[in-house]
Amino acid sequence: MTGKNARHNAFLRLVSGNGATLRSELRYSLLPGKDVVIGRDPSCQVVLDAMLYRMVSRRHAVVRYLSSSPDNKLSWVICDLNSANGTYLNGKPLQGCQELHPGDRISLGADGPQFLFENEFVSSATVMSRPVSALPSALHTQGQSKPDSVSFTQLFPIISTGKDLTRKAYLIPGILTVVFVVLMFATVGQPQANQVIVASYIAFAAYFFVYQLCGKQKPWWVLMAVALTTILILKSPLLSLFIFVFRDGGILPGNIPSSKDSITLTELLIRMFFGAGLMEELLKALPVLGAMAIASGLPSPWRERVGVREPLDGILLGTASAVGFTLLETLGQYVPVITQNVAQQAGVGTGQLVGLQLLIPRILGSVAGHMAYSGYLGYFIGLAVLKPRLSWQILPIGYVSAAALHALWNATGSINALLLVVVGVLSYAFLMAAILKARALSPTRSQNFATRFLGPK
Repeated sequence: MTGKNARHNAFLRLVSGNGATLRSELRYSLLPGKDVVIGRDPSCQVVLDAMLYRMVSRRHAVVRYLSSSPDNKLSWVICDLNSANGTYLNGKPLQGCQELHPGDRISLGADGPQFLFENEFVSSATVMSRPVSALPSALHTQGQSKPDSVSFTQLFPIISTGKDLTRKAYLIPGILTVVFVVLMFATVGQPQANQVIVASYIAFAAYFFVYQLCGKQKPWWVLMAVALTTILILKSPLLSLFIFVFRDGGILPGNIPSSKDSITLTELLIRMFFGAGLMEELLKALPVLGAMAIASGLPSPWRERVGVREPLDGILLGTASAVGFTLLETLGQYVPVITQNVAQQAGVGTGQLVGLQLLIPRILGSVAGHMAYSGYLGYFIGLAVLKPRLSWQILPIGYVSAAALHALWNATGSINALLLVVVGVLSYAFLMAAILKARALSPTRSQNFATRFLGPK
């Protein structure tokens, strides 16, 4: 029948899995307004056996109702839920959410179970409206446990987690924590080596916090290369050139005053703006700009992995550069100086203790310090890439803003501790605001986060 006496019903049919063709009766109804989540978690509407389908994530993909046309034709979309092995539509990796058409084949992982999307045209008199949850036989066939039974994977959960363990359970940070703890024990009695281990771990933890907030994956070796490049720049003759131009050469009013100099707060802010803010933020931005230049000559997808294509990339590379800067500045300058000064007055042991007391807040506070300034500038670098016609306006604003925050911190450091807290919170807020805006602007936000874009707003 047609017209008012007919309608379209949508189904998912499990047609193959684990190398075997399955019975056509394994069919799951799709109803308007009802999300159908596919995965190994018992709370999913389509539950797959964890032992048979280890490549399937606990919540792998979702089929959602999109719209209905005047002729009652239903429209549906398939979205990946940040699964470990990805979702494929007709053999191609799913990017964001895509509309389904009759005959489309959905694969959970490259070699995982496959579903066929069907849209049947049936008489309304024969339509039985029943929710997806009313298909117990199909669900239990796929391995949903009975209430009074326990499965092998429930007794030994590590067997069925697969790649989810490394990607969703923070296994890598856990492993690194254990490694650093062992190294800390191994370097007890060796103050300098122990300080390096402690500083490296705190820096890793602070950066991981920012990395998780950004929500975008960037190869670890790219981030480490940026941090190491910053360290190499600071150890190279280039640093002397920067100091001459911004501080000591008389070219710019950035000469850093000594503790004996008596100057006004305004003069101190100006000197810190040029001698610390502009100079150090440009130094930290050089590896980010270098990664952009290198990536421009690479083919896709290496261009996207290495370079800066959006604000999130700029934030990730900028904060990585700040980690390298903070580590070298703290371990190579501040800690040795205060350790030596205190050791001459109160003994070597006291000097080492004070050095460690200085090290921890300097590295941990980099989230509201060097990482905040450089990450904020990185946001503007990425924004300039995203909007190249306005880059001449975007980059100066970002550079001056980051340098001003940096100068404000340095200038207030010797005035009042409460004021220093206010400046630190302000810098942290600027970085967090940049991350939130970068997430909203990200062209790849549907792949970065679990929430997917389901159509025009």
